[in-house]
Amino acid sequence: MTATTSSDSLGYGPNVGLEDIEGKQYSRNRRKVYEDRTDGVRVPFTEVVLSDSPGRDGPQPNVPVRLYDTSGPGSVATEGLSPLRRSWIEQRGDVEEYNGRPVARRDDGRAAVRRTGAGAETFPSTGRRPLRSTGSPVTQLHYARRGEVTPEMAFVAIREGMPAEVVRGEIAAGRAILPANVNHPESEPMIIGSRFLVKVNANIGNSAVSSSIDEEVEKLTWATRWGADTVMDLSTGPDIHATREWILRNSPVPIGTVPIYQALEKVDGVPEELSWDLYRDTLIEQAEQGVDYFTIHAGVLLR
Repeated sequence: MTATTSSDSLGYGPNVGLEDIEGKQYSRNRRKVYEDRTDGVRVPFTEVVLSDSPGRDGPQPNVPVRLYDTSGPGSVATEGLSPLRRSWIEQRGDVEEYNGRPVARRDDGRAAVRRTGAGAETFPSTGRRPLRSTGSPVTQLHYARRGEVTPEMAFVAIREGMPAEVVRGEIAAGRAILPANVNHPESEPMIIGSRFLVKVNANIGNSAVSSSIDEEVEKLTWATRWGADTVMDLSTGPDIHATREWILRNSPVPIGTVPIYQALEKVDGVPEELSWDLYRDTLIEQAEQGVDYFTIHAGVLLR
């Protein structure tokens, strides 16, 4: 595959000075650029322009340095991000839309159940329906072990500066993971593994004490702008389901959760009321929304 480089469509460049464009701060010496492949994969980088080095015959220019970029293309919160991976997912022909589980008030936690009147503002519906497998697994692990280099793996290979076959091989061997739920097509693929760059996770989420959906989306934006490779929504306060939907639709990075936090909210914080059926239902709910990875707690301390 051939590749070319293009600057950000908004025209960021080393000569624009410090300014704010759609909420993004760029200094005089950096810009966002993309590496484009002929198969439609377009990978973002931050390009840093270096000062000239002193030389015997005068200043010597230096080649700009490219840095891993997690900030995403930017979004209007009420619109969300474009579904970058949707066409890749559909072209594989192994998923189908379905109605999914009905959303219940208790999905938003005990505070929502007790609240009178309208709840939190839901993310504007665009007729989105969840996807599910038509038979075989729809994971990057499955594709890797079948010998396929997916567009997600090709994306990661460019980001990491690695051959695509190395990416595929590490995933197939179980030494690396590429978290990419088919119901979170807005995410830009990334990989975690010993042969790849170190990754940073950021935790956000509301509590019974404070925070709102707007604040959580803002936290997400700042986390990815400053380099978070993944973000976990650890909300335990009101409007858990609604908050997570807003976060997912605006997130260019994988989103993780601790499902038992929401499951406990569904039983008013009483661990003895937890059941496998309720916990399984919570996993399905979150997977249908697009959560990319879970932290599974094997036990709950009762005191």
